[in-house]
Amino acid sequence: MSSTLVSRPAATAPAALAGASPAAAAATAAADAALPLADWIERVVRGLDRGGRHWTQARRKEALQRVLAANRRDGERLQQRLGSLLAQWEQDTPDRTPAELDQAAGGTPAAAPAAAAPAVLPAEGPARQEAAAGPLARDREAAAPSVHPPPAGPDAAERDAWQALLARVGSSLQRALPAQDAAAEALAAELEAGTRALREAPPDAARAAALAGACDRADRLLAHHRVLVERLGGLCDELVGSLGALAEDARWAEGPADAVRARLADGLSARGLHAVTELLRRTRERQQQLRRQRDEARDALKAFLPRMLAELAALGEASGRFHGEVARHADRIARADTLESVAGAVQELVGEARDIEAVFGQAQRRLRDEHARASALDERVGRLEGELRRLSDEVATDPLTQLANRRGLFAAFDVERARIARGGEPLAIALLDVDNFKRLNDDLGHSAGDAALKHLAARVAQGLRPTDHVARYGGEEFVLLLPATAVDDALRLLSRLQRGLSESLFLHEQRQVFVTFSAGVTAYRPDEALEVALERADQALYEAKHGGKNRSCAV
Repeated sequence: MSSTLVSRPAATAPAALAGASPAAAAATAAADAALPLADWIERVVRGLDRGGRHWTQARRKEALQRVLAANRRDGERLQQRLGSLLAQWEQDTPDRTPAELDQAAGGTPAAAPAAAAPAVLPAEGPARQEAAAGPLARDREAAAPSVHPPPAGPDAAERDAWQALLARVGSSLQRALPAQDAAAEALAAELEAGTRALREAPPDAARAAALAGACDRADRLLAHHRVLVERLGGLCDELVGSLGALAEDARWAEGPADAVRARLADGLSARGLHAVTELLRRTRERQQQLRRQRDEARDALKAFLPRMLAELAALGEASGRFHGEVARHADRIARADTLESVAGAVQELVGEARDIEAVFGQAQRRLRDEHARASALDERVGRLEGELRRLSDEVATDPLTQLANRRGLFAAFDVERARIARGGEPLAIALLDVDNFKRLNDDLGHSAGDAALKHLAARVAQGLRPTDHVARYGGEEFVLLLPATAVDDALRLLSRLQRGLSESLFLHEQRQVFVTFSAGVTAYRPDEALEVALERADQALYEAKHGGKNRSCAV
């Protein structure tokens, strides 16, 4: 708004209101220009303090805000509108439309600046302009802070809201651009500069064209990014298909591969990829543990075979020596000519037989023991390989917490969805996340993290009804399905669970560990997928996490 704006004195206002000619209005405006700024402000303040039959104080404030907001960029037109408005207040005449105010001030809206211009800035040169403008124009710089009021009125508030929304849209678009990309970084900087320029100055064709060009380039870059995401999904599908070929036994990979395919079929999302990553990590760790034990048992079984062969070789050698001794003693007996010599040969033969019997007996016992160990090892190998296959086929239970896993959760959800389709009561879905779980793992180790998950799972399961469902969704996240439960009731239930968990510490290696969780809850909407509901619950969970943790929020 220009600092040269002045209003029409009260003495001349009735002429304008009475339908004075444009020439008379222009002359009146010239007289207004000489009015000191202090008198003009005093008139406005005095007018706001008064009331009347047509003009209450509330209506006066609203009309003033409307005039200021609609004409803040055209000082001369604002001068005309304010003069007419003040005259209406002082005469207590009915409110007029903007067109009527323009007409009363001396012309149509388009003609108003031209009609008023000679009265404020006549074309006789700078000296005459300054004289016509009066002391207000001469003191323009000093009075600038006083004549630039803050944005007011519904139009200004709406414009400010749109500018703030534009800034948010620009920021969101910048965050959507891929990171670690030089072209994307340059484009983000250009978008930021463009939106900032629109906030700080009125839009013009050049700025709008520049920002539109940046948006077009952002569209192309994001389209390329979408293609990249689709190709990454195809790569994930190919990698999943190769799990069976790379595994020692294809049956070990069937279960994880099916689970990953099910997640990828829902579309790529941050939560889905996180769940797939956790599933593959847990499966890999468990399979590595079982394979290590299986390999140890197999190596021990292999080591038994050389010992058994050595034992048999020793028996063969002892048997050969015994046969040689038997032949030697038989020859002695054949040559003996006395009873004493025969008896001596027989005694030696019996001794040799007893020695070989002892050797064979010891070998037999060793072979029997080795056979028992080999049988046990073989049984263990078979059991571990069966465990690997069962781990792959395990689809309903989380081995750590003994709660339902993701597949068990979806099976329960299908049951509840069918119940709702038959006219059942509403279903509340809650997403729980252990607070500060990474710090717990880092400080106390993974065993403490596992113990915390088991402790939380047990406490939550104890606090639910028999008809409720709880499942470990992945990592430190859990999902509750609460049939016949409104969102407000679900929030109260979660608060009780949080209080109960906060009151119960658990011991880990003689140390008391305090565990809490944050939760987000939402109501199931008919015919929607569980993933969609969980995305809403995740938004509420995000709010709870950033609101102090150990809280529950709904969306």
